[in-house]
Amino acid sequence: MASTVSNGVDVVLDRPPALNPVATLDDATDVRVPEGREVIFVAFIEKLLNLDADQKYFIVTCGEESHLAYNRVGLTEYFAHRNVEDLYLNPPSWYAQHHPHRLSYHLRETVTHLSPEKNLVHTSKNRSFSYSKCVIAAGSRADLPSYVPLDATETTRGVFVYRNIADLEGIISYAEQPSVKHAVVVGGGLLGLEAAKAVYDIPSISRVSIINRSAYPLSRQLDAEAGEMVLHQIEAMGVQVLTRCSPTRQITRARVAEDGPGAGEEIFTGFEFQDGSIYEADLVIYAIGIRPRDDVARTSGLQCYPRGGIIVSDDLKTSVDNVYAIGECASWRENSYGLIGPGVEMADILAFNLTQTASHAPRMMNAPDLSTKLKLMGVDVASFGDYFVDRRLPLGKTHNINNSIPQRTNGRDHDRPDVEISIEDSSKDPRTSPSSSSSSQSEKTPSTRKGRHGKDPKDQPINCLVYKDPFGGTYKKYIFTEDGKYLLGGMMVGDVSDFVKLVAIVKKKKALEVPPSQFIVGSQKGDDDGGDLDDDAQVCSCHNVMKGTIVQRIKDGSCLTIPDLKAKTKVGTGCGGCMPLIRVMTDLPVHVQVTKIFNAEMKKAGQALNINLCPHFAMSRQDLFNVIKVKNLRSFTEIMKSIGVNGSSIGYNEHVMKPTHHQNQDTNDRFMANMQRNGTFSVVPRIPAGEISPDGLIAIGKVAKRYGLYTKITGGQRIDMFGARKDDLPAIWEELNKAGFESGHAYGKSLRTVKSCVGTTWCRYGVGDSVGLAVQLENRYKGVRSPHKFKGGVSGCVRECAEAQGKDFGIIATDKGWNIFVGGNGGANPRHADLFAKDVPPSKVVRIIDRFLAYYIMTADRLERTARWIERMDGGIEKLRKVILQDELGICKDLETLMDNLVSTYEDEWAAAVKDPSKRKQFKQFVNTDEKLPQSEVITERGQHRPADWPKAYPPVKFSHENVVTAKSEWKWVTVAKTADLLPNDAGTTSAAVKYGNTQLAIFHVPNKGYYATQQMCPHKRAFVLDHGIIGDTANGNLYVSCPLHKRNFALTSGECLNDSDYQILTFDTRENPDEQDEIQLLLPPTEELDAVVGTEKWLVRQAESEALGLNTATQIKVVGPKVASADVSSSSCGGNGCGKSSLEW
Repeated sequence: MASTVSNGVDVVLDRPPALNPVATLDDATDVRVPEGREVIFVAFIEKLLNLDADQKYFIVTCGEESHLAYNRVGLTEYFAHRNVEDLYLNPPSWYAQHHPHRLSYHLRETVTHLSPEKNLVHTSKNRSFSYSKCVIAAGSRADLPSYVPLDATETTRGVFVYRNIADLEGIISYAEQPSVKHAVVVGGGLLGLEAAKAVYDIPSISRVSIINRSAYPLSRQLDAEAGEMVLHQIEAMGVQVLTRCSPTRQITRARVAEDGPGAGEEIFTGFEFQDGSIYEADLVIYAIGIRPRDDVARTSGLQCYPRGGIIVSDDLKTSVDNVYAIGECASWRENSYGLIGPGVEMADILAFNLTQTASHAPRMMNAPDLSTKLKLMGVDVASFGDYFVDRRLPLGKTHNINNSIPQRTNGRDHDRPDVEISIEDSSKDPRTSPSSSSSSQSEKTPSTRKGRHGKDPKDQPINCLVYKDPFGGTYKKYIFTEDGKYLLGGMMVGDVSDFVKLVAIVKKKKALEVPPSQFIVGSQKGDDDGGDLDDDAQVCSCHNVMKGTIVQRIKDGSCLTIPDLKAKTKVGTGCGGCMPLIRVMTDLPVHVQVTKIFNAEMKKAGQALNINLCPHFAMSRQDLFNVIKVKNLRSFTEIMKSIGVNGSSIGYNEHVMKPTHHQNQDTNDRFMANMQRNGTFSVVPRIPAGEISPDGLIAIGKVAKRYGLYTKITGGQRIDMFGARKDDLPAIWEELNKAGFESGHAYGKSLRTVKSCVGTTWCRYGVGDSVGLAVQLENRYKGVRSPHKFKGGVSGCVRECAEAQGKDFGIIATDKGWNIFVGGNGGANPRHADLFAKDVPPSKVVRIIDRFLAYYIMTADRLERTARWIERMDGGIEKLRKVILQDELGICKDLETLMDNLVSTYEDEWAAAVKDPSKRKQFKQFVNTDEKLPQSEVITERGQHRPADWPKAYPPVKFSHENVVTAKSEWKWVTVAKTADLLPNDAGTTSAAVKYGNTQLAIFHVPNKGYYATQQMCPHKRAFVLDHGIIGDTANGNLYVSCPLHKRNFALTSGECLNDSDYQILTFDTRENPDEQDEIQLLLPPTEELDAVVGTEKWLVRQAESEALGLNTATQIKVVGPKVASADVSSSSCGGNGCGKSSLEW
């Protein structure tokens, strides 16, 4: 049997005979703001009712107030609405729901004492209740100064504390008297400022003062600088704050008839200070602290701490069997806590231990989190973690970082920045620094806090990072370990938006993934539109494009689309790195997307943003997807005729492995392999979960050796083979298919890999079969096309060896099932995955992933990773949970059906291609000969073959017919291919390459427009790849071929590069042979003359030439090793850094 007596909300009835009563004892009549005893004991009752599935306990509560349990944290709000019911923690219906079967309550009945030997609780109404378990949640009372009698609030008019509804009603009533104008609050802590704000808002009070013995308010939560900032903001409100002073005497006068009726014979009139001065006031609220209410416990013989508080052990038991104490009245390791967090944690522990210990070890109390975030006197204040650790531990070696953060002057003095950012000087002794000079005393640490790896923190120096903005009223101080790897605690004034995130980081005790400075200056990623960048900030280092150039182009109307911007400024046409991510200024990384700069500036210029998919469709990708689905359009031709801007436009779309969809494919999809920089391809067989047999390894080794391929193990746990010639691809895959390998789809926007650790297969720590699940998932989703590539990971335990939290979907084994994470990725803009579902049974994992991927495929934008998709989603991860886990939209069955259909229709694309002669024919290097030409010079490095390096930049080159000796009028028609070699059709473009002497040429067929021909080499990087390029057309119908390497667009008629004026290629007149309709002819000069202009040997990339032109030194690493010692080394005068040293120089 159990019984809980609670003197805060008295809820008592006779228990049913079959149930065990729990008496909750809560004898407090007041609770320190921001904590309330009601919050704690109601939390305990709620948790006990929830966990007591067997209904073992019947709960009886006693409370001395006339109200149901209310939230004392919101006491100040009472001044606005004057309705106590608005503060109720639970409505009356909640009590009725549990009464009389599980809970009884009684108001205005106080517990007077216990009889532990009889297991009885006695009340002020001369009633007694037996109990099996008694829980005391009596809270605390307001403490009073030594110069004030304990009964002053009852005997002296104008004297109040700030603890309950009765106190507030007394303050309001007294303040309405005409003579009461000046209110004083004694105490500048959390409760004091809360009380000051309450009387400040009373219209009849014209003057408010705060008397604080410390040098600044909130000395228990803030250091001197932060406290002074709060002080100044309070004074700016017109509130007088007297610091470093304490009254010695409360002054009163006798009540006279003019004072009107009321209790008390004395009336408060002010204070006398230590220097003898008199300070007059009309009303005083004492808010100097709290004292645990342990009077019932002392009377009943329970052990109590001399300074107050019922002594409890780690499991919250008192010195008497079956009696427990929680909340402010409890003294755990000589500490009583006046915050909600520790009290609720106690309630949670005790409810668990009373109900769950039959099959589980009891929970124990640990040092609680004392983090606090409040709005006091209109000022946001927060402290988190061990926010005064710098008062106990020495500061390590520090460096001032002011100079590394550029200040924007905006006409101000350069030597006076708007804000001050610094690391505290290590020469200062924290014990004498302003932050610790206050007379306030920090709370005693309940237990010695062990550092990482078991080291005591006193042996680990710390560093403090401080940000102070006096103009914006913001102060931040974050405390780190000396090496900056761990955040220990901190405090904030003004901007407290990061409070929740920082508390979580401190609690996790994990090494930081970003430098400490980023917590203050911010990473500026994701939402940064570059608005704070100056116009001379470089946004593209390849072509030295400044932000101002982009702004001006938008303002003058010459660049109103991203393609225009790239064509006319060359931004993003070099390495392309500035498009997803830009580095502005060498000493300060700023993450800015060019697209976001463009969008922001377009908005400023009043220009409408075009969100159309491309010039051929006047709608977004999602709208296009929906229209195709509703209209049931089955081919690209149908789509163009039905909803294209120009029905005869050629456009392009996604990969379909048919000649009629040649125009829809990028090179990687068309040849089912990733094109490399020299025009060769990579071969990536699927190795599910990285699990491979010795025979499989041998088969891959034989293929790589036979075809001279460079091999490398990837981060996705499979083997890549590089340098495969296009014409060798079918033969290579034929051998791999025979060895049991399928396509790894490294070329497609589809599943790449599902990485795994060995899990329970081998690992002694494994709790889940990570390999088995990863194999199942990879085999299930292989070949599934999506808006962007996606990857998975499965870890067999929380050690997370498979890095699942960095994947689009990740699964981690727990002792209760699997935790599912979604939306992670690496790359240029990495993102940690979000925890999506916890402890999922193994039987439900696959279906959840099915729904997630299907919903992503159906709703994400083109080339949008799952991370960006979730970030963009209205409602984010919470919305996604509702859709996938709760079926909010009623589409989960449809999503599962979609995925089942994709899985059931899978076919290994390479297995089909090697068996189809027509598909194999497409892989020939030249359709008019079996001869082969090299793509670039091949060099040997570390025992493997690779292509020669590109130089840092090739000189610009423009080819024209004038470069050829023979005039074009004398060129002749030459048959170079059969019509069938190009697989022409009316549905889409096709292309092929031909050999003419030592020159490589590309031929294109465009439906309804005929044949076109160009040189095969793209002059930008001298790659012989143009026949692999996509054919497109501009808005006005001009045809172009887009180089598959770096997307230089060359007009098929003039050869002009439409998006880079430095380049131009040769084009050739093309026709079907009038005498032989199945032949294609080009108008060409003699072979030797054309070879002299664009011949393969002339333009082949060679290592020697690249080195002569200059390699990209930024990517070259030179290792200088130690010099070999000689006999006279001691007499050497060499002063080089590397001379005679055993360390490496980089």
